[in-house]
Amino acid sequence: MNAKQKKNFARILIAAILLIALNFVEISGVGKFFAYLVPYLIVGYDILLKALHGLKNLRAFDESLLMTIATLGAFALAIYEDGDYNEAVSVMLFYQIGEWFQSYAVGKSRKNISELMDIRPDYANVETDDGLEQVDPDDVEIGTVIIVQPGEKIPIDGVIVEGSSTLNTVALTGESLPREVSIGAEVISGCINLNGVLKIRTTKEFGESTASKILELVEDASSRKSKSENFIAKFARIYTPVVVICAGALAIIPPIFSGDWETWIYRALIFLVISCPCALVISIPLSFFAGIGGASREGILIKGSNFLETLSKVKTVVMDKTGTLTRGNFEVDAVHSKNLNFDAEKLLHLAAHVERYSTHPIANSLRKAYPNERDDCTVEGVEEISGRGIRAKINGQIVSVGNEKFMDEVGAKFVHCHKVGTVIHIAVNGEYAGHVVISDAIKPHAKEAVAEMKSAGVEKIFMLTGDSEKIAAKVATELDIKNYRSELLPADKVTEFEKILSASSGKVAFVGDGINDAPVLSRADVGIAMGALGSDAAIEAADVVLMDDDPLKISRAIKISRKCLAIVKQNIFFAIGVKILCLILGAIGLANMWAAIFADVGVMILAVLNAIRSLIIPK
Repeated sequence: MNAKQKKNFARILIAAILLIALNFVEISGVGKFFAYLVPYLIVGYDILLKALHGLKNLRAFDESLLMTIATLGAFALAIYEDGDYNEAVSVMLFYQIGEWFQSYAVGKSRKNISELMDIRPDYANVETDDGLEQVDPDDVEIGTVIIVQPGEKIPIDGVIVEGSSTLNTVALTGESLPREVSIGAEVISGCINLNGVLKIRTTKEFGESTASKILELVEDASSRKSKSENFIAKFARIYTPVVVICAGALAIIPPIFSGDWETWIYRALIFLVISCPCALVISIPLSFFAGIGGASREGILIKGSNFLETLSKVKTVVMDKTGTLTRGNFEVDAVHSKNLNFDAEKLLHLAAHVERYSTHPIANSLRKAYPNERDDCTVEGVEEISGRGIRAKINGQIVSVGNEKFMDEVGAKFVHCHKVGTVIHIAVNGEYAGHVVISDAIKPHAKEAVAEMKSAGVEKIFMLTGDSEKIAAKVATELDIKNYRSELLPADKVTEFEKILSASSGKVAFVGDGINDAPVLSRADVGIAMGALGSDAAIEAADVVLMDDDPLKISRAIKISRKCLAIVKQNIFFAIGVKILCLILGAIGLANMWAAIFADVGVMILAVLNAIRSLIIPK
């Protein structure tokens, strides 16, 4: 409990003890009124102040005003009738107990967010002539070398230039497995350095670093309301003044004909207590808040309750292959020369030089297979042709590296390869030289992830890839994916996704790496970025960000959303159902003030406790 919760708990406890004690003490007249007024003010002074503040600012119709009218009315009836003030004090006491439960529940769910907020660094160490100096991360410029000691957070994204260590990424990914890093490794802000001293050259400003982007995302999540939350907000704005008018009518109209003013005023007060929409107004946003907080603990960042609600309705999931279902770490599997002038090493040599400036994973694998770039070759006129390949002039020869369509365009008669993998063809001056086979392994949990999505209620799963039909068929068969599309250019992916979107009866989610798939991510009902740790493009384009590479998190996110929405619906039907029943009973005189307390505070406590279940992540 925080300080405020402790204070309120103490107020509730003191008021409850005083109320119980007063029932064992003989007091009468004015003394009894003032005696009961003490616990009432101890437990309810803040509600009275809120009601007055609401009246002053013309925002009168809220639960504070309803509770104030009801309890002061109960005091007035006690003075007029039999001097029993227990109901008046008890209504306020139980209301505050409900508020305390709500505060505790919010605190529990906020704790998950605050744990994530711990990634915010307080300072950065910069080396000066006098030793290490702690400076504000905002003051550190790109290219500055910072020092991160054991136990400290990495404050800004960068590259390690000295040292090696183990990083704790649990606050970002939800995974406890540490990550080994050394010289040359890219590191992101928010990770905790566990052992060695690291010198890091910053590659971003603090405001553009991963930790800042994530914190901004989480802080903005509460502003994106779901349809359920918007409905409840509109409902409360209309409902509250309506029930106040109804209570007034109940207190005035029947007694005009019957003359029994006491009975009908009492019923009107009961009606007011019952009518408080606390259970709905509190528990529905709390359910979403708890769901988003619980998901963040798992390394699943959901940008708002509107996306959480949409995710629960997803019936079709479309996935990119590379980086989502496969590792995306391509390695050269084979080199086949088809020209006597070019042996395997020379083919790799040419391909690596052409791909030197590309950021594509395939280019990385070629450079890795032929790391010796510091030779006498001159590379000029590099031209990248989208969806085809790359062309460059090496020592005066035009070298084209790409797919079969590219070979057709340059007039090289390519040879098909018998091996399954990504085949990179190479032509020199328009003459076919050979090809390199690159393979990409399926992720360990990919098959299980597909099965889990189906068990979570996803009816159709599609795989889209730019790879060949042969590779796509192999991966789809291994993962038991019935629907797939292969050999797609970037523009084709959008077209194909549009077809799937128009043919689907439910909501459609797209899962991609967030860098090359931004157009499709933004077009989907829910865009899910996979393995987005450190990727600005993913964090910007997607609605849901999975911070690590585990595809099992896709089904986990869907299950969290469906559980959360089930709890929301339970609370809506339960709260409204009980309210309507008790309002009818109160209006016809079959419900007393204790029933009213249950209808208001009891229902709120039950709804809040139910909402807390959103924190429990389904496996």
